[in-house]
Amino acid sequence: MQHAAPVFASPPPQPHVGRRVALIIGIVVAALAALLALAYTLIALGVASIFAAVLALIPLTVVLLAIRWVDRWEPEPLGIKIFAFLWGAGVAVVTALVVGVGVQVAQAFSGSDPTSDANQFFGAVIQAPIVEEGAKGLGILLIFLIGRKYFDGPVDGIVYGATIAAGFAFTENILYFGQQIQTSGVVSGEVVTIFFLRGVLSPFAHVMFTSMTGLALGLAASRFKHWAPSVGFYFVGLLAAMLLHGIWNAAASLVPGGIPGYLLYYCVVEVPLFVGLLVIVFWLRRRESRQTLARLAEYAAAGWINRDEVVALGSPAGRRQARAWAASRGQKPLMARYIRDATMLAAARQRVIRDTGRAEAQSDELVLLGKVTASRRALLGVGA
Repeated sequence: MQHAAPVFASPPPQPHVGRRVALIIGIVVAALAALLALAYTLIALGVASIFAAVLALIPLTVVLLAIRWVDRWEPEPLGIKIFAFLWGAGVAVVTALVVGVGVQVAQAFSGSDPTSDANQFFGAVIQAPIVEEGAKGLGILLIFLIGRKYFDGPVDGIVYGATIAAGFAFTENILYFGQQIQTSGVVSGEVVTIFFLRGVLSPFAHVMFTSMTGLALGLAASRFKHWAPSVGFYFVGLLAAMLLHGIWNAAASLVPGGIPGYLLYYCVVEVPLFVGLLVIVFWLRRRESRQTLARLAEYAAAGWINRDEVVALGSPAGRRQARAWAASRGQKPLMARYIRDATMLAAARQRVIRDTGRAEAQSDELVLLGKVTASRRALLGVGA
Protein backbone atom coordinates (compact mmCIF):
# COMPACT_ATOMS: atom_id res chain seq x y z
CA MET A 1 0.00 0.00 0.00
CA GLN A 2 1.40 3.38 -1.00
CA HIS A 3 1.27 6.37 1.34
CA ALA A 4 1.62 10.02 0.50
CA ALA A 5 5.15 11.37 0.67
CA PRO A 6 6.08 13.15 3.89
CA VAL A 7 4.98 16.78 3.91
CA PHE A 8 6.29 19.38 6.37
CA ALA A 9 4.47 22.68 6.67
CA SER A 10 4.57 23.90 10.26
CA PRO A 11 7.25 24.40 12.90
CA PRO A 12 7.35 21.95 15.76
CA PRO A 13 5.42 22.84 18.91
CA GLN A 14 7.16 23.35 22.23
CA PRO A 15 8.31 20.17 24.00
CA HIS A 16 5.72 18.56 26.25
CA VAL A 17 7.08 19.76 29.60
CA GLY A 18 4.27 18.05 31.52
CA ARG A 19 5.46 14.61 30.48
CA ARG A 20 9.02 15.32 31.55
CA VAL A 21 7.87 16.59 34.93
CA ALA A 22 5.63 13.53 35.36
CA LEU A 23 8.54 11.23 34.50
CA ILE A 24 10.86 12.96 36.97
CA ILE A 25 8.23 12.75 39.71
CA GLY A 26 7.63 9.10 38.85
CA ILE A 27 11.34 8.26 39.06
CA VAL A 28 11.66 10.04 42.42
CA VAL A 29 8.62 8.25 43.89
CA ALA A 30 9.75 4.87 42.55
CA ALA A 31 13.30 5.46 43.83
CA LEU A 32 11.97 6.29 47.30
CA ALA A 33 9.94 3.08 47.27
CA ALA A 34 13.03 1.14 46.18
CA LEU A 35 15.00 2.67 49.07
CA LEU A 36 12.18 1.66 51.42
CA ALA A 37 12.36 -1.91 50.10
CA LEU A 38 16.14 -1.84 50.52
CA ALA A 39 15.81 -0.62 54.10
CA TYR A 40 13.36 -3.44 54.81
CA THR A 41 15.78 -6.07 53.50
CA LEU A 42 18.67 -4.63 55.52
CA ILE A 43 16.61 -4.57 58.72
CA ALA A 44 15.09 -8.01 58.17
CA LEU A 45 18.17 -9.80 56.87
CA GLY A 46 21.17 -7.83 58.08
CA VAL A 47 24.51 -8.86 56.58
CA ALA A 48 22.81 -11.73 54.76
CA SER A 49 21.15 -9.18 52.47
CA ILE A 50 24.58 -8.19 51.08
CA PHE A 51 25.46 -11.76 50.09
CA ALA A 52 21.92 -12.20 48.77
CA ALA A 53 22.21 -9.08 46.62
CA VAL A 54 25.42 -10.39 45.06
CA LEU A 55 23.67 -13.65 44.16
CA ALA A 56 20.60 -11.78 42.87
CA LEU A 57 22.79 -9.70 40.54
CA ILE A 58 23.62 -12.82 38.51
CA PRO A 59 20.11 -13.57 37.15
CA LEU A 60 19.41 -9.82 36.96
CA THR A 61 22.38 -9.34 34.62
CA VAL A 62 21.19 -12.16 32.37
CA VAL A 63 17.66 -10.73 32.21
CA LEU A 64 18.80 -7.15 31.53
CA LEU A 65 21.07 -8.33 28.70
CA ALA A 66 18.12 -10.18 27.17
CA ILE A 67 15.92 -7.08 27.47
CA ARG A 68 18.67 -5.01 25.86
CA TRP A 69 18.66 -7.40 22.90
CA VAL A 70 14.87 -7.15 22.52
CA ASP A 71 15.10 -3.35 22.75
CA ARG A 72 18.05 -3.05 20.39
CA TRP A 73 16.24 -2.19 17.16
CA GLU A 74 14.42 0.88 18.43
CA PRO A 75 15.68 1.55 21.98
CA GLU A 76 13.21 3.06 24.42
CA PRO A 77 14.16 6.21 26.39
CA LEU A 78 16.55 5.49 29.24
CA GLY A 79 14.54 7.60 31.68
CA ILE A 80 11.40 5.52 31.16
CA LYS A 81 13.35 2.28 31.55
CA ILE A 82 14.88 3.57 34.80
CA PHE A 83 11.38 4.38 36.04
CA ALA A 84 10.19 0.91 35.02
CA PHE A 85 13.00 -0.87 36.85
CA LEU A 86 12.58 1.21 40.01
CA TRP A 87 8.81 0.71 39.90
CA GLY A 88 9.29 -3.04 39.89
CA ALA A 89 12.08 -3.08 42.47
CA GLY A 90 10.35 -0.56 44.74
CA VAL A 91 6.66 0.25 44.33
CA ALA A 92 5.54 -3.24 43.29
CA VAL A 93 7.58 -4.95 46.03
CA VAL A 94 6.41 -2.56 48.76
CA THR A 95 2.81 -3.01 47.61
CA ALA A 96 3.13 -6.80 47.78
CA LEU A 97 4.73 -6.64 51.25
CA VAL A 98 2.10 -4.26 52.66
CA VAL A 99 -0.81 -6.28 51.27
CA GLY A 100 0.80 -9.49 52.51
CA VAL A 101 1.08 -8.13 56.06
CA GLY A 102 -2.48 -6.83 55.89
CA VAL A 103 -3.84 -10.21 54.82
CA GLN A 104 -1.93 -11.99 57.60
CA VAL A 105 -3.27 -9.55 60.20
CA ALA A 106 -6.81 -10.04 58.89
CA GLN A 107 -6.40 -13.81 59.05
CA ALA A 108 -5.11 -13.63 62.62
CA PHE A 109 -8.00 -11.41 63.74
CA SER A 110 -10.48 -13.81 62.13
CA GLY A 111 -9.03 -16.70 64.11
CA SER A 112 -7.35 -18.30 61.11
CA ASP A 113 -3.72 -19.39 61.30
CA PRO A 114 -1.72 -17.44 58.65
CA THR A 115 0.85 -20.26 58.56
CA SER A 116 -1.68 -23.01 57.80
CA ASP A 117 -1.31 -24.95 54.56
CA ALA A 118 -4.58 -23.53 53.22
CA ASN A 119 -3.59 -19.92 53.87
CA GLN A 120 -0.08 -20.49 52.51
CA PHE A 121 -1.57 -21.95 49.33
CA PHE A 122 -4.00 -19.03 49.05
CA GLY A 123 -1.15 -16.56 49.48
CA ALA A 124 1.01 -18.16 46.81
CA VAL A 125 -1.58 -19.11 44.20
CA ILE A 126 -4.27 -16.41 44.56
CA GLN A 127 -2.96 -13.44 46.51
CA ALA A 128 0.56 -13.18 45.06
CA PRO A 129 -0.43 -13.32 41.36
CA ILE A 130 -3.23 -10.78 41.80
CA VAL A 131 -1.31 -8.31 43.97
CA GLU A 132 2.10 -8.62 42.32
CA GLU A 133 0.89 -8.58 38.72
CA GLY A 134 -1.58 -5.83 39.57
CA ALA A 135 1.19 -3.67 41.02
CA LYS A 136 3.58 -4.37 38.15
CA GLY A 137 0.82 -3.89 35.58
CA LEU A 138 -0.06 -0.50 37.04
CA GLY A 139 3.47 0.64 36.25
CA ILE A 140 3.05 -0.43 32.62
CA LEU A 141 -0.28 1.38 32.44
CA LEU A 142 1.28 4.59 33.79
CA ILE A 143 4.01 4.43 31.15
CA PHE A 144 1.34 3.89 28.50
CA LEU A 145 -0.73 6.87 29.64
CA ILE A 146 2.12 9.31 30.32
CA GLY A 147 4.69 8.17 27.76
CA ARG A 148 2.27 7.27 24.97
CA LYS A 149 4.64 8.68 22.38
CA TYR A 150 7.19 6.00 23.30
CA PHE A 151 4.67 3.18 23.65
CA ASP A 152 3.53 2.49 20.12
CA GLY A 153 3.83 -1.26 19.64
CA PRO A 154 4.01 -4.71 21.25
CA VAL A 155 7.83 -4.74 21.43
CA ASP A 156 7.72 -1.55 23.50
CA GLY A 157 5.20 -3.16 25.84
CA ILE A 158 7.31 -6.28 26.28
CA VAL A 159 10.41 -4.18 27.02
CA TYR A 160 8.64 -2.08 29.66
CA GLY A 161 6.90 -5.09 31.22
CA ALA A 162 10.10 -7.13 31.29
CA THR A 163 12.05 -4.24 32.85
CA ILE A 164 9.49 -3.82 35.63
CA ALA A 165 9.55 -7.58 36.18
CA ALA A 166 13.36 -7.58 36.31
CA GLY A 167 13.32 -4.99 39.09
CA PHE A 168 10.69 -6.90 41.04
CA ALA A 169 12.48 -10.24 40.70
CA PHE A 170 15.77 -8.66 41.79
CA THR A 171 14.36 -7.45 45.11
CA GLU A 172 12.35 -10.63 45.61
CA ASN A 173 15.44 -12.76 45.01
CA ILE A 174 17.36 -10.78 47.62
CA LEU A 175 14.61 -11.58 50.12
CA TYR A 176 14.47 -15.29 49.26
CA PHE A 177 18.24 -15.76 49.08
CA GLY A 178 18.77 -13.73 52.24
CA GLN A 179 16.24 -15.69 54.27
CA GLN A 180 17.92 -18.94 53.26
CA ILE A 181 21.40 -17.57 54.03
CA GLN A 182 20.19 -16.51 57.48
CA THR A 183 18.89 -20.01 58.12
CA SER A 184 21.64 -22.21 56.70
CA GLY A 185 24.68 -19.97 56.12
CA VAL A 186 26.25 -18.60 52.96
CA VAL A 187 27.83 -21.86 51.84
CA SER A 188 25.17 -24.56 52.09
CA GLY A 189 23.28 -26.99 49.93
CA GLU A 190 20.03 -25.16 50.66
CA VAL A 191 21.39 -21.88 49.27
CA VAL A 192 22.65 -23.69 46.17
CA THR A 193 19.23 -25.29 45.71
CA ILE A 194 17.24 -22.06 45.99
CA PHE A 195 19.69 -20.27 43.69
CA PHE A 196 19.31 -23.07 41.15
CA LEU A 197 15.51 -22.93 41.33
CA ARG A 198 15.21 -19.13 41.17
CA GLY A 199 18.42 -17.97 39.52
CA VAL A 200 18.97 -20.73 36.96
CA LEU A 201 15.61 -22.37 36.24
CA SER A 202 13.39 -19.32 36.52
CA PRO A 203 15.20 -15.98 35.99
CA PHE A 204 12.65 -15.15 33.28
CA ALA A 205 9.53 -16.27 35.18
CA HIS A 206 8.39 -12.78 36.23
CA VAL A 207 9.46 -11.46 32.84
CA MET A 208 7.17 -13.95 31.11
CA PHE A 209 4.22 -13.11 33.38
CA THR A 210 4.41 -9.32 33.22
CA SER A 211 5.28 -9.27 29.51
CA MET A 212 1.72 -10.44 28.87
CA THR A 213 0.37 -7.14 30.22
CA GLY A 214 2.90 -5.12 28.23
CA LEU A 215 2.26 -7.13 25.07
CA ALA A 216 -1.49 -6.58 25.31
CA LEU A 217 -1.11 -2.81 25.80
CA GLY A 218 1.42 -2.67 22.97
CA LEU A 219 -1.02 -4.40 20.63
CA ALA A 220 -3.67 -1.88 21.64
CA ALA A 221 -1.27 1.01 21.06
CA SER A 222 -0.63 -0.19 17.51
CA ARG A 223 -4.35 -0.47 16.73
CA PHE A 224 -6.27 2.32 18.46
CA LYS A 225 -6.04 6.06 18.06
CA HIS A 226 -7.39 6.81 21.54
CA TRP A 227 -6.43 5.30 24.88
CA ALA A 228 -9.91 4.26 26.04
CA PRO A 229 -10.23 1.02 23.98
CA SER A 230 -6.79 0.02 25.23
CA VAL A 231 -8.14 -0.45 28.76
CA GLY A 232 -9.87 -3.66 27.70
CA PHE A 233 -6.63 -4.99 26.21
CA TYR A 234 -4.85 -4.06 29.43
CA PHE A 235 -7.15 -6.18 31.57
CA VAL A 236 -6.92 -9.12 29.17
CA GLY A 237 -3.12 -8.99 29.37
CA LEU A 238 -3.24 -8.54 33.14
CA LEU A 239 -5.50 -11.59 33.49
CA ALA A 240 -3.09 -13.65 31.38
CA ALA A 241 -0.19 -12.50 33.58
CA MET A 242 -2.08 -13.46 36.75
CA LEU A 243 -3.03 -16.88 35.37
CA LEU A 244 0.53 -17.71 34.30
CA HIS A 245 1.81 -16.54 37.68
CA GLY A 246 -0.80 -18.56 39.55
CA ILE A 247 -0.07 -21.72 37.57
CA TRP A 248 3.65 -21.31 38.21
CA ASN A 249 3.17 -20.93 41.97
CA ALA A 250 0.58 -23.72 42.18
CA ALA A 251 2.96 -26.18 40.55
CA ALA A 252 5.32 -25.98 43.53
CA SER A 253 2.54 -27.34 45.78
CA LEU A 254 0.51 -29.55 43.45
CA VAL A 255 3.07 -31.30 41.25
CA PRO A 256 3.99 -34.65 42.87
CA GLY A 257 7.41 -36.30 42.94
CA GLY A 258 9.47 -33.64 44.70
CA ILE A 259 12.20 -31.89 42.73
CA PRO A 260 12.35 -34.59 39.97
CA GLY A 261 8.60 -34.25 39.45
CA TYR A 262 8.84 -30.47 39.38
CA LEU A 263 11.68 -30.59 36.86
CA LEU A 264 9.53 -32.81 34.63
CA TYR A 265 6.64 -30.34 34.90
CA TYR A 266 9.07 -27.50 34.20
CA CYS A 267 10.29 -29.15 30.98
CA VAL A 268 6.81 -30.15 29.79
CA VAL A 269 4.87 -26.97 30.64
CA GLU A 270 7.03 -23.95 31.46
CA VAL A 271 9.78 -24.43 28.88
CA PRO A 272 7.28 -24.58 25.96
CA LEU A 273 5.55 -21.46 27.31
CA PHE A 274 8.85 -19.61 27.44
CA VAL A 275 9.84 -20.84 23.98
CA GLY A 276 6.47 -19.59 22.73
CA LEU A 277 7.22 -16.14 24.13
CA LEU A 278 10.64 -16.21 22.45
CA VAL A 279 9.03 -17.05 19.11
CA ILE A 280 6.62 -14.13 19.53
CA VAL A 281 9.49 -11.77 20.37
CA PHE A 282 11.55 -12.90 17.36
CA TRP A 283 8.55 -12.42 15.07
CA LEU A 284 7.73 -8.99 16.51
CA ARG A 285 11.33 -7.84 16.13
CA ARG A 286 11.33 -8.97 12.52
CA ARG A 287 8.06 -7.13 11.91
CA GLU A 288 9.54 -4.02 13.52
CA SER A 289 12.53 -4.08 11.15
CA ARG A 290 10.25 -4.58 8.13
CA GLN A 291 8.17 -1.61 9.25
CA THR A 292 11.29 0.55 9.49
CA LEU A 293 12.31 -0.57 6.01
CA ALA A 294 8.88 0.29 4.59
CA ARG A 295 8.70 3.75 6.16
CA LEU A 296 12.24 4.71 5.15
CA ALA A 297 11.45 3.63 1.60
CA GLU A 298 8.89 6.45 1.53
CA TYR A 299 11.64 8.97 2.26
CA ALA A 300 13.74 7.43 -0.49
CA ALA A 301 10.81 7.81 -2.88
CA ALA A 302 10.52 11.46 -1.85
CA GLY A 303 14.25 12.00 -2.46
CA TRP A 304 15.47 12.49 1.11
CA ILE A 305 17.73 9.42 1.10
CA ASN A 306 18.74 6.92 -1.58
CA ARG A 307 17.50 3.33 -1.79
CA ASP A 308 20.84 1.83 -0.77
CA GLU A 309 20.61 3.75 2.49
CA VAL A 310 17.16 2.30 3.13
CA VAL A 311 18.69 -1.18 3.26
CA ALA A 312 21.65 0.05 5.33
CA LEU A 313 19.36 1.71 7.88
CA GLY A 314 16.40 -0.65 7.82
CA SER A 315 17.84 -4.17 7.91
CA PRO A 316 20.05 -5.96 10.48
CA ALA A 317 22.62 -6.97 7.86
CA GLY A 318 22.65 -3.48 6.39
CA ARG A 319 23.22 -1.93 9.80
CA ARG A 320 26.15 -4.23 10.50
CA GLN A 321 27.76 -3.25 7.20
CA ALA A 322 27.07 0.43 7.80
CA ARG A 323 28.63 0.31 11.27
CA ALA A 324 31.69 -1.52 9.95
CA TRP A 325 32.07 1.05 7.15
CA ALA A 326 31.78 3.95 9.60
CA ALA A 327 34.17 2.34 12.10
CA SER A 328 36.85 2.04 9.42
CA ARG A 329 36.60 5.81 8.93
CA GLY A 330 36.45 6.80 12.59
CA GLN A 331 32.77 7.73 12.31
CA LYS A 332 31.16 4.96 14.37
CA PRO A 333 29.39 7.32 16.85
CA LEU A 334 28.03 9.40 13.97
CA MET A 335 26.72 6.30 12.20
CA ALA A 336 25.11 5.09 15.44
CA ARG A 337 23.34 8.44 15.75
CA TYR A 338 22.29 8.31 12.09
CA ILE A 339 20.79 4.82 12.51
CA ARG A 340 19.05 5.78 15.77
CA ASP A 341 17.49 8.95 14.37
CA ALA A 342 16.46 7.21 11.15
CA THR A 343 14.73 4.48 13.17
CA MET A 344 12.92 7.08 15.26
CA LEU A 345 11.99 8.91 12.06
CA ALA A 346 10.42 5.75 10.67
CA ALA A 347 8.52 5.24 13.94
CA ALA A 348 7.24 8.83 13.85
CA ARG A 349 6.12 8.30 10.26
CA GLN A 350 4.27 5.16 11.33
CA ARG A 351 2.43 7.17 14.01
CA VAL A 352 1.43 9.72 11.38
CA ILE A 353 0.04 6.97 9.15
CA ARG A 354 -1.85 5.36 12.06
CA ASP A 355 -3.06 8.81 13.14
CA THR A 356 -2.02 8.24 16.77
CA GLY A 357 -0.88 11.59 18.14
CA ARG A 358 -0.64 12.89 14.59
CA ALA A 359 0.27 16.52 15.32
CA GLU A 360 3.08 15.58 17.69
CA ALA A 361 4.25 12.81 15.36
CA GLN A 362 4.48 15.27 12.46
CA SER A 363 6.46 17.64 14.68
CA ASP A 364 8.83 14.81 15.62
CA GLU A 365 9.08 13.84 11.96
CA LEU A 366 10.26 17.33 11.02
CA VAL A 367 12.85 17.50 13.82
CA LEU A 368 14.17 14.00 13.14
CA LEU A 369 14.38 14.59 9.41
CA GLY A 370 16.64 17.55 10.14
CA LYS A 371 18.87 15.39 12.34
CA VAL A 372 19.00 12.58 9.78
CA THR A 373 19.87 15.01 7.01
CA ALA A 374 22.66 16.58 9.07
CA SER A 375 24.17 13.19 9.98
CA ARG A 376 23.90 12.00 6.40
CA ARG A 377 25.75 15.03 5.08
CA ALA A 378 28.49 14.62 7.69
CA LEU A 379 28.94 10.95 6.81
CA LEU A 380 29.02 11.56 3.08
CA GLY A 381 31.50 14.37 3.60
CA VAL A 382 34.11 12.11 5.21
CA GLY A 383 37.20 11.92 3.04
CA ALA A 384 35.81 14.41 0.54
